Amino acid sequence: MSAAHAPASTQQSPPTSPVPAAAPASRIADPAPLGLAAFALTTFVLSFANANIIKVEPVVFGLALAYGGIAQLAAGMWEFAKGNTFGATAFSSYGAFWISFWYLTGHTDLGSTNANDIGNSLGLFLLAWAIFTAYMTIGASRVSGAVLAVFALLTVTFALLSWGDFAMSENVTHIGGWFGIATAIAAWYASLGGVTAFTHGRAIVPTGARE
Repeated sequence: MSAAHAPASTQQSPPTSPVPAAAPASRIADPAPLGLAAFALTTFVLSFANANIIKVEPVVFGLALAYGGIAQLAAGMWEFAKGNTFGATAFSSYGAFWISFWYLTGHTDLGSTNANDIGNSLGLFLLAWAIFTAYMTIGASRVSGAVLAVFALLTVTFALLSWGDFAMSENVTHIGGWFGIATAIAAWYASLGGVTAFTHGRAIVPTGARE
């Protein structure tokens, strides 16, 4: 009697769905050069008025809102998206500074206010920004030499402008204006370093970046 042979069992792999291709990672451009440029240009124009070189203060109102304010605030928001706490804090804060400056100088009636009270109020406003900038300078020391120079000069600028308002001294305010011009030039330089590093694919302008 021949033994019956059972048919060999065949195993079939369960059907699988095709693996979707990974979505390309989103690439956010470095927002720091924009933030620095917006800060630099607005500070440069206002500082000419503070230094009493030319009377351009009304011209800065539009810059304070659009470039120094909105553009710099946008740079700060993109720094949040990139996970850069220092850049997000700096650009968002100084963007808010310029928007508040635009409102205070162009949309408030100070004509009936005592001049001494105005000086004390503006002096306190600028002193608070000097304190903020001073501790941001500590963080800037870990970014680059160029950014550190911006924050160090800006701290002195705010301190001098605050002193000028408290003391109602035009001479001190004029000195603060000159420091503001130096601050703007340093910020432009730092912005240039970021732009050229991207366009050339390597560092072209030395900024003393911290590794």
